[in-house]
Amino acid sequence: MAKTTFIDVENKNTQLAIQNFLQSILELDHIEAILAPQKIGKSVMPVLITDPELIETVDPLAPAFPLNAAKIVSKLTYKPMGKKIAVVLRPCEIRALVELVKLKQASIDDILIIGIDCFGAYTNKDYSLLKASGMTDLTEKFCENVLAEKEPPLENMNISNACRACEQIVPENADIMLGLYGVDIKKQIILRSLTEKGDTLLKDLSIPDLKEFSEDTSERKNLISKIISKKTEFKDKMFSQAKQAVNSLDKLADYFSGCINCYNCRVACPVCYCKECVFNTDVFNHDPYQYIQWAKRKGSIKLPSDTSFYHITRLAHMSLACVGCGQCSNACPNDIPVMEIFKYVSDQTQSSFEYEAGKDINQVPPLSVFKEEEYLDVVGIN
Repeated sequence: MAKTTFIDVENKNTQLAIQNFLQSILELDHIEAILAPQKIGKSVMPVLITDPELIETVDPLAPAFPLNAAKIVSKLTYKPMGKKIAVVLRPCEIRALVELVKLKQASIDDILIIGIDCFGAYTNKDYSLLKASGMTDLTEKFCENVLAEKEPPLENMNISNACRACEQIVPENADIMLGLYGVDIKKQIILRSLTEKGDTLLKDLSIPDLKEFSEDTSERKNLISKIISKKTEFKDKMFSQAKQAVNSLDKLADYFSGCINCYNCRVACPVCYCKECVFNTDVFNHDPYQYIQWAKRKGSIKLPSDTSFYHITRLAHMSLACVGCGQCSNACPNDIPVMEIFKYVSDQTQSSFEYEAGKDINQVPPLSVFKEEEYLDVVGIN
């Protein structure tokens, strides 16, 4: 049974309270390191920390999301490490990690997952602009505005569209949850174990006032429901616009017309894991004369070529595993709204298979199993 209590926040310093909690975990004998977002110059990046003193620069509430850390956890766990580490992840990072585990690209055996209620994040460009402005209390102001339901949260800049459309703002499949919604985070933070691993950790930490968890307070449930309702409204509007934007091949080509085949979206995607992509092979290393032939056939040809085909191929490969984290758009140098299309298509794909990426670690990916009576309306009945 899950255990729950509160972490007291002293001097209204929520960030320090989280840092102190993480430091206490790292001081345990069987936890070798913690992976957590840390301030590095003007950026916030995942850092593997072994020295408890360095926890003081950890900033998991920062409105920065430069990469989905599930990719990092995959690198740390695809082979047995022989050590136990704790990882601090956003809900979408946990969902991506769940998919990677199913795809045999990661393991949760040697990790303790700490999930935190998510407030969202700015795009990389907007976060950099805000940091460049000299704002020193950006994280604190961002959190205050989100909880006060002010929009936009800061400086006339909205959080990224991926975050505005994300309905999974509370971590699932974590071992430990830090809850921020429905409490005064300048006074306390919800601390809850969600698994046996989490229960064991709280016991090792000798956390006082632990209670058996039954259900959230009505204040927390109502606030979460209200925020999710707004996000669903934004998502539905985004999907409607995406559908209109790519409902023909010509429109699809126009949508991705600025693509330069840098493949940043593929590199940034946490569930796009192939060691060698077909688009980096000789299959797409065309002979020079072919470009002339294609140009003669149509009168002209857009270069670089194969851009629409590339995105369609990626959609076919990973739409069932897409968690909508938005890193594809975040990584695009030409600001193509890749996420909007990928999230729109993946939502339909996953719904058709009654599957939600990252939801249930025990549910196998649809295309990895054969179901005799699946899609009889498509394949026909003997």
